[in-house]
Amino acid sequence: MYRKQEQPPIPPEKFELPVKGKLSLDNRWVIMARLIPWSEFESEYASYFDEQIGAPAKSFQMALGALIIKEKLGISDRETVEQIKENPYLQYFLGLGKSCSKLVNLIYLV
Repeated sequence: MYRKQEQPPIPPEKFELPVKGKLSLDNRWVIMARLIPWSEFESEYASYFDEQIGAPAKSFQMALGALIIKEKLGISDRETVEQIKENPYLQYFLGLGKSCSKLVNLIYLV
């Protein structure tokens, strides 16, 4: 049996997240972010770029992290950007300090 309930749609700003503003420590992206020694590779990665010429490069964590996300989920470059924009766990995995749905700088990953 189905009983139809009349409820107005919930506006996005009133939608409650189950994590109450905190990331779950047992999430696969949180665990993987802690397992990868990002800082050990950062200096070698940085050595491939000139400090004076060209646009600033993304951090090693963002560059490799985006590739890991893309390959692990089996998605296109554009879909990778969309997934990162929508998912705070993926944003954490990339080393971003806070969740943000408007990640303009990520557009340049495509």
